[in-house]
Amino acid sequence: MHRAERLPIQRGPAAWNAILPTRAPFPPLDAAVQVDVAIVGGGFAGLSAARRLHLLDPNLRVAVLEAGALAEGASGRNSGFMIDLPHDLQSDDYSGKGVAADKTMTTLNRSAIAFARGAVDDYSIDPSFFDPAGKINGAATGKGHKLNVSYAEHLTELGEANEMLDAESMHEITGSYHYTSGLYTPGTVMLQPAGYIRSLSAGLSRDGARIYENTPVSKLEQATGGWVLATPKGRVSCAQVILANNGHLESFGFARRRLMHVFLYASMTVELDKVALSKLGGQPRWGITPSDPMGTTMRRIDTAQGGNRIVTRTCASYIPGMVASQKGVARAAGIHRRKFADRFPSIADVPMEYSWAGHLCLTWNGVAVMRELEPGLFSACADNGLGTVRSTLTGIGAADLALGHASEISSHFLAEGQPTKLIPAPLSTIGANMYFRWKEWLARDE
Repeated sequence: MHRAERLPIQRGPAAWNAILPTRAPFPPLDAAVQVDVAIVGGGFAGLSAARRLHLLDPNLRVAVLEAGALAEGASGRNSGFMIDLPHDLQSDDYSGKGVAADKTMTTLNRSAIAFARGAVDDYSIDPSFFDPAGKINGAATGKGHKLNVSYAEHLTELGEANEMLDAESMHEITGSYHYTSGLYTPGTVMLQPAGYIRSLSAGLSRDGARIYENTPVSKLEQATGGWVLATPKGRVSCAQVILANNGHLESFGFARRRLMHVFLYASMTVELDKVALSKLGGQPRWGITPSDPMGTTMRRIDTAQGGNRIVTRTCASYIPGMVASQKGVARAAGIHRRKFADRFPSIADVPMEYSWAGHLCLTWNGVAVMRELEPGLFSACADNGLGTVRSTLTGIGAADLALGHASEISSHFLAEGQPTKLIPAPLSTIGANMYFRWKEWLARDE
């Protein structure tokens, strides 16, 4: 038996969800139900697992249990980059673990993107929620440009397309003179992540999946023929369970002291009026990741994605207790204001409408936790900061594993080792946060 020690607590609104029209929620579970597979978590991993199960066996009875509201968790709190190329956040320039490993990971990432594109086609998801526009690594300093050159050389070695942009090109795209150069890569999909998750859940529901919101699982217990999941007002009996709850895998007692709970912070402007848009210039949609992984991510969206707005994302905190503070959100919001003003001085007075914290789950050695934990109990967790694409992959892999379907995705994650054990708190907490502050200071202009 495994009891949940804690449930997700979010700080600040999930802005990607807030800027979309109000929708009718799925009901909470309020009865005893029996299914073949129960999935804990309704984000990228959980819904991808549900779709994969349906594709493999359309007659399978599947239930998805989401502790809160869909797209109010991490799936509504990311930057919406579905990246195909190596994007190692623990490296200096995103290069991964060597040419062979990076080619393998790129192939897997693209299979996740193709899987998501299939859902877009099958469920007639708004194409604005899934825009294959590519992305740019923006550089503001000579050091940043050198990191882009290094990454470009690595991509060329991999045989991947990339294009170096000069300062004028960056200004034409973003309307900002902050960037001195940029590295464009064409394979990234720019999501409206909450829109994609909402639409995916609606399509799965039409396919027969039972989706329950505001239904936290408090207990998992082995029973004859499978498992029983307890929720506040109901219970689910099933043959198999997939835990697709990322860092909250640890809340059920698994991978203790092996998961790094990191929060990233972001702010989103109010909708820009005609005056602000005229002053800004540039293109209506673009995405900038920093040349230094500890720099600042920027993204501009348009009306079809929830309004003409700009997102600023930077600052990281290591929080083993998995609950960010309001003070931390406020501190980061102040930094976001300065970063925004640095890049867009002509509209520096535009207010931020939303500021929030988003929970990432990393492992020290960069591996996922996608495996059978106990008979009939599977995990699709540890996104390592790449929640849209990596969680899609672990969800697919866990579904394949549950149904005994051999695949390159499940084989890849099964071949990974266990997450490295972390040093005990408080040393790990103090050390990690000091490291983040130092790296953020070094990347302060990026």
